[in-house]
Amino acid sequence: MPQSPTLPENVPENVPESVATDVETYLQAQQDKSFLRFITCGSVDDGKSTLIGRLLYDCKLLFEDQLASLSRDSARFGTTGADNFDFALLVDGLTAEREQGITIDVAYRFFSTGRRKFIVADTPGHEQYTRNMVTGASTAELAVLLVDARKGLLTQTFRHSYIVSLLGIRHVVLAVNKMDLVDWDRAAFEEISADYRDFASKLGIDQVTCIPVAATTGDNVSRRSDTMPWYSGSTLLEHLETVQVAQDEADGPFRLPVQWVNRPSLEFRGFSGTIARGAVRPGDAVAILPSAQTTTVSRIVTIDGDLEVASTGQAVTLVLADEIDISRGDVIASTEDRPEAADQFAAHVVWMSEQAMLPGRSYILQIGTSSVNAQVTNIKHKVNVNTLEHAAATHLELNDITFCNLSLDHPVPFDAYSDNREMGGFILVDRLSNATVGCGMIDFALRRASNIHWQSMKVDKMARAGTASQKPCVLWFTGLSGAGKSTIADMVEQRLHAMGKQTMSLDGDNVRHGLNRDLGFTDEDRVENIRRVGEVSKLMVEAGLITLVSFISPFRSERRLARGLMDDDEFIEVFVDAPLEICEDRDPKGLYKKARAGELPNFTGIDSAYEPPEAPELHLNAGAGAPEALAEQVVVLLRARGVI
Repeated sequence: MPQSPTLPENVPENVPESVATDVETYLQAQQDKSFLRFITCGSVDDGKSTLIGRLLYDCKLLFEDQLASLSRDSARFGTTGADNFDFALLVDGLTAEREQGITIDVAYRFFSTGRRKFIVADTPGHEQYTRNMVTGASTAELAVLLVDARKGLLTQTFRHSYIVSLLGIRHVVLAVNKMDLVDWDRAAFEEISADYRDFASKLGIDQVTCIPVAATTGDNVSRRSDTMPWYSGSTLLEHLETVQVAQDEADGPFRLPVQWVNRPSLEFRGFSGTIARGAVRPGDAVAILPSAQTTTVSRIVTIDGDLEVASTGQAVTLVLADEIDISRGDVIASTEDRPEAADQFAAHVVWMSEQAMLPGRSYILQIGTSSVNAQVTNIKHKVNVNTLEHAAATHLELNDITFCNLSLDHPVPFDAYSDNREMGGFILVDRLSNATVGCGMIDFALRRASNIHWQSMKVDKMARAGTASQKPCVLWFTGLSGAGKSTIADMVEQRLHAMGKQTMSLDGDNVRHGLNRDLGFTDEDRVENIRRVGEVSKLMVEAGLITLVSFISPFRSERRLARGLMDDDEFIEVFVDAPLEICEDRDPKGLYKKARAGELPNFTGIDSAYEPPEAPELHLNAGAGAPEALAEQVVVLLRARGVI
């Protein structure tokens, strides 16, 4: 007897075979459809949300309860009249979005037609939400850029186009919307299209399709417009269903960033992750980056069993032929075409935080599965997105786009972003708040760093410190000007010197006479001031010294950076805490008086913030205690920690 067909997993056994077969055929057809990720972007109120809502409605992808809800919401929040659907409300779900009639957050929607499956990201138009647009564009293959036919190309049109090109999206649909409000004027459409093609060519975007649409009425969205007979091209939906977006990831060199080491038992050790590019088979030779060790693949393991081949986008566990030290953040790659590994890059960065980016400040850089400490060492230029001109900059503000150099604390494997998004894109995370503050695209490695290696010495810091029976450390005195940092530090050093201990004092004013004489008092210069002092302090610790650092050092981030340069027990933060009114009353250098008179801009405590330590090793009440008694507290702490 012929064998009965196997029912799909989700179909009950009592379903007739004909129905089960139809379900299985349908599910297979859905699985075989191609997939397209795209975004809608453009200036505020150009109709992005309305366009997506119209697509969902015309594709009959709304349930009756959704239509009923849309009808109620249109009557309450809508802008198209009480008897008409306001399709934007299908996407704008936040109360603030509905009340203001704008998109704030990125809204993702899945929909499917007979030809293709889609995920669309509806991104905000306001400049202040440009960072949200970047998030939506980071995984897109095509951009639908809307322009209001009445307004033409605007600042956000240029900004979003530049970001689209920066993120490697090469297919753009220019949807000239609200054609009904310009009486379906062909000349208006053609003028906007010509202007945009000219701008796009400067960005290297050569795949531009211009379509005149009216999202509220549906003209040229999913049906051809009877009111624009002069347009003979495809509708927006037809274009989305048929556009051929290059899918060359599977043909590229193999890359698998290791997400975790899979060790359920002593008999099994594999390395799990999602393939970022290329394909792999058992027996393939692979290299481990950044260590550059080589081996071969023994097995490709999945929850459904071993595979003979795995490719881009699949989550797998690789079992290797040799025992090699591999951890999260490493990359398993083809031996014939390996990624580079470097600790310095040139990259484009989009700044996404309201707090300015300052060169020299430490951030966490996440690329693939790696997390490393990183600094922007040099801002080459900012980009004026309207003119594409380059402008000088000392820091970055919200939504600024820059080309800059970054320095990492150790090498990471990477590919140029233009070759591989997964291996070349990164985000920057604030070390204190854990907020994502920037995203970037690597252009190339700064190769000069590849020839620098750490030279081991036979005489180390402990040997040097041992001659004075001490442990090397940094005493970091921080507080407002006039709090008494230098006075207390000097008294501590005198006592240590009397004990025969080896010390070095780094005072804020003294260092600015030499090492930091080129720095002023802007936030950028303050960051660089502390960065340099932190590096010098590290060298002093390597020399085996007890180093006393007396700097206002107003920012927690930079004090944390200095702490991170030392071993865990080598950094002792001493908060010399005196209220502003007491410091101002003392004013030994007359600085507060000048600051109040406007003669000293960016003065800490007056017009520049001081961020007090949250958990210092020692908190000195400098507003009430005598300097001698405060200095004794420091010496007592040093004894308790075994420094002396």
